[in-house]
Order: sequence, then structure tokens, then C-alpha cells
Amino acid sequence: MTSEATSATRTTGALYAIAAYLLWGLLPLYFLLLTPTGPWELVAWRVVLSLVFCVVLLTVTRGWKALGAIIRRPQLLALTALAGVLIYVNWQVFVIGTLNDQVVETSLGYFINPITTVLLGVFVLRERIRVAQWVAIGIAAIAVVVIIVVYGSFPWIALSLTASFGVYGLIKKKIGPAVDAVSGLTLESFWLIPIAVVQLILVATTPEGITMGQNGAWHAVLLAFAGVATAVPLLLFAAGTRRIDLTLIGMIQFITPIMQFLLGVVVLGEAMPPARWAGFTLVWIAIAVFVVDMLLASRRGRRVERPELV
Repeated sequence: MTSEATSATRTTGALYAIAAYLLWGLLPLYFLLLTPTGPWELVAWRVVLSLVFCVVLLTVTRGWKALGAIIRRPQLLALTALAGVLIYVNWQVFVIGTLNDQVVETSLGYFINPITTVLLGVFVLRERIRVAQWVAIGIAAIAVVVIIVVYGSFPWIALSLTASFGVYGLIKKKIGPAVDAVSGLTLESFWLIPIAVVQLILVATTPEGITMGQNGAWHAVLLAFAGVATAVPLLLFAAGTRRIDLTLIGMIQFITPIMQFLLGVVVLGEAMPPARWAGFTLVWIAIAVFVVDMLLASRRGRRVERPELV
């Protein structure tokens, strides 16, 4: 592959990844547009309609053969089931936070997610990390303590989001290229169908009932779009990660929490008392240490790969 082709591939990959994170950053607004649909009904429809959308994609792209190969491997099936449970927890907590005026806290979860991923690498994969990464982890831990003690609120939404998505990423890394993005989301959604059905039945027994089709055509169309809104960013992300290195992905991924934080503070007017600002400032310092170390490590790696001629 020529250098021009490689550059074009990286540019395309970066654009795919940026598009994915931009869409994820806008998800809180989309979910808020679905009022009066509650979090339990919304996630149930998200599961069901994601499966429907994936079935359509598999048919259009002729991906059923690849899915069949995965189904014949019990270990892969078990891992996709575990991934499904983790992404369900992530989706449910995120929607609960969004619909209960906690968009700022959801952003905190995704701000600290890269640091959580590093910790999982240390304790689960036995990876070694650099001193600067330990410093970033320490600062992030202090930030969480500040939020709990000074602000007086345990950030369960943020910690649940970062833990579920971090372990989900770990499972996806273990699965690797053996499961493509569409087949993976298809199976993950399939395993969650019983949970979604139970949630819809329980919602139907409440005084509010099922909102699908009960709040006008525009609301029904928006709610029906939940499957597309789930699958498209994931597919863009998968296309991007195949074309660019993880260092660049690590930089781009902060688009989502930055957007969510600004939505919560500027657009939705969520409270940010001094103690909460202190906690977030510490998190941003930890991220700065993390990103600078990542860039320096990447630069050193390129020098090793392309030593100067003497």
C-alpha cells in the first residue's frame, strides 16, 4: 500500500470514528426527545429494534454465513451473551441518568473510562503500565473521593457506566476479529430479548402503560429509530478502529463526554456547585496526564520503528 493510500485510509478511519463519537455525544438529546417514554420502556425498544435493524443489515450485506460460523462456536456465543448483559447495564444506566437530569454525571463516567480500561488491563490482563499512567489513576481516584465526600453524592451512575463499558470493551477485545460488528450486535441484542419482553410487560401494567403509538406519529417515528441510533455509531466505530491506531482513538473518544458535559451544563442547566467543579477539574487533570503520556509513548514507538539513518 502506498503512503498516499495509507494516509487516505487513516483519514477515512478518523472521520468514521469522529462521526461515531459525535452521534454518541448527541444521544442524550435524542432520548430526551422521546419523553414521555420512560427509561425501562426505552431500553426495551432499543434492544428489540436493534435486533430488527441488525437482521435487515445481515440480509442486505449477506452476513448470515458469518453469523452461522459464530453460532457453531459455543465459547464465542458465551462471550457475546456476557457482552450483551454488560451493554444492557450500560444502556439502562445511561438512559436512567439522562432522563433524570444526570447528563453531567454520565459524562463523568465516560471521562474516566480510558483510565478504567488501563486498570482492567493491569488487574485482569496483567499488563504493565507507565508511572504517568499510575499518576493519572491516582488523580482520578482522588476526584471520585472528592465528589463523594465534599459534594456529598456517590456517583453511582458514572461508576456503573465506566465499569460496564470497560468490562464490555475487555470482552470485545477477547472476542477480537472472530466476531464482526453486525454479528456481534445481533447476538448481543438476541440474548437480551427476554429481558426486553419482561420490561415491556411490566411497563404495560403501570398506569402510564406503553407509550409506543400513543403520543402521535412523530414520537412513534423517533422511538422506532432507536435501533438505528444504536447500531449506526457502533458500525462507524468498528470501521474507524480498523483503519487507525488506538492512540488516535484514545484522543477522539473524549468528544463524547465533552459534548455530554456541555449539554448537561449549558443546554440543560444542571447544577455545578464548586465541589463538583473541583471533582471534574481533578478528572480533567488526570486525563491531561494520561493523554500526554500516551502521545509521548506513541512518538517514542515511531522512533523505534523508524530509526534515524547515520
